[in-house]
Amino acid sequence: MKAAIYARVSTSNHGQDVNMQLRELREYCERRGLDIAGEYTDTASGAKDSRPELNRLMADAKERRFDAVCVWKLDRFGRSLRHLVNALADLESLGVSFVSVKDNLDLSTPSGRLMFQIIGAMAEFERALIQERVRAGLRNARAKGRKLGRPRMVVDAARIACLRAQGRSVREIAEELGYSRSLVHKTLKKSRPLDAAHTAPKCG
Repeated sequence: MKAAIYARVSTSNHGQDVNMQLRELREYCERRGLDIAGEYTDTASGAKDSRPELNRLMADAKERRFDAVCVWKLDRFGRSLRHLVNALADLESLGVSFVSVKDNLDLSTPSGRLMFQIIGAMAEFERALIQERVRAGLRNARAKGRKLGRPRMVVDAARIACLRAQGRSVREIAEELGYSRSLVHKTLKKSRPLDAAHTAPKCG
């Protein structure tokens, strides 16, 4: 079997050494008789930072370039609990095994699959807590009389029509008035019946 190994260190946690992770992962693969098909390493400065090597690993997994993914610890692999569950589910659907060496987690075993279900339940619980906090915050805001949502934008249709009549492009109109291009398009479309009646806009 071929295995991919993934290691990550964070710049916010000094003293970490990616080579230590790689060394232990190589030793694990050697003990298990796994051929290393690729090594992927990322350095991140936070949980939400971009991880190009992790993205490359997942892309290679879809190409079935290896049969298993080995990581040093779970927290080195997932950006968050939800991301971890989604990534593990993707690997499982591709038929790619997952091993976390320090956590003694092997999703190809019955105990590993049970642990995955527990992790998934934790992610679902976390999601439910976040949703409830959001709903509670909205209820509290409404109780205090706060208006929720984006304030309604007042569109100067006459000004848009005027600038269009002067030969200005939709992009130029949007930039000058601070509107989105789609809003300018929509406003001009609504004003076409007036154009058909040859009613010229009055420009101030």
